[in-house]
Amino acid sequence: MKQSSARDVSDLLADDSLAILVDVREEHELGYGKIERALHIPMQQIPNELHQLGDGVDQTIVVVCHAGIRSMHVAQYLEGLGYSNIINLVGGMNSWATDVDTTMTVY
Repeated sequence: MKQSSARDVSDLLADDSLAILVDVREEHELGYGKIERALHIPMQQIPNELHQLGDGVDQTIVVVCHAGIRSMHVAQYLEGLGYSNIINLVGGMNSWATDVDTTMTVY
């Protein structure tokens, strides 16, 4: 698993339209802000919603949560299933709100 900053993830998403961004926060957390192209799958639902990630285990998948801890666990889980290009957004949405989209709430 790669660990990337919010700025690096922002650049990656701008350059790679096929990269999948998965927001693993709970529904109530989305009110603080969300990244427009993010696919929302709460952490506990990941095992049942893998089909939403497509069939390519080499697909670039960026995982984000509030602070980067839950997303790291999901990234490790996905790697254990054979996904090979997983990126954890270090600092999560708080980092995104501070470094990329300052209109979002840091919580």
